[in-house]
Amino acid sequence: MKVNNRRLLWALVACLGSWHALVFAQSTDNKQNLLACKNGWEACDRSKLTQSELAEVAVTDHVRTVSDCRSGLESCDHSKLTGPEATALVGAERQRNFSDCRDGRETCDNSKLTGLEAGALAIAEHTRNYTACLEGHSHCDRSQLTPFEAGAIPPERHTIPRWDFSEAD
Repeated sequence: MKVNNRRLLWALVACLGSWHALVFAQSTDNKQNLLACKNGWEACDRSKLTQSELAEVAVTDHVRTVSDCRSGLESCDHSKLTGPEATALVGAERQRNFSDCRDGRETCDNSKLTGLEAGALAIAEHTRNYTACLEGHSHCDRSQLTPFEAGAIPPERHTIPRWDFSEAD
């Protein structure tokens, strides 16, 4: 009987000694799940979250939604914004569109520009073109210059290509 009791005692000690590993593993799994939920990852299992963790995740989801909308991402869900956030977003979207137009991006929507913005962009584009012509760049469009500006631009130079005959056969 001593042998059986001794084995039982060692088995009990081994189980009690390893309980913290099981708890730690479960704790790590919970932390990883919470992290997945906060980041909006598919690995998130909301059913394993506590009420306070669900509240934390709801806050991070909302912050991510606002950020996505301000960045113009497709994941933006306007219906999840508060009234003041939606109002602020209109201004952010207008500014982003103006920047896109100013920078010549394909995402520019000229129809959304105000008259003032369209005028400012026209002036900036004209100035860029004039500078390109002054500096002799190939993207200069002389037809867009005023007569005064055109007079300040040196005539186009036609260079004759030089052939290097030193490498001839």
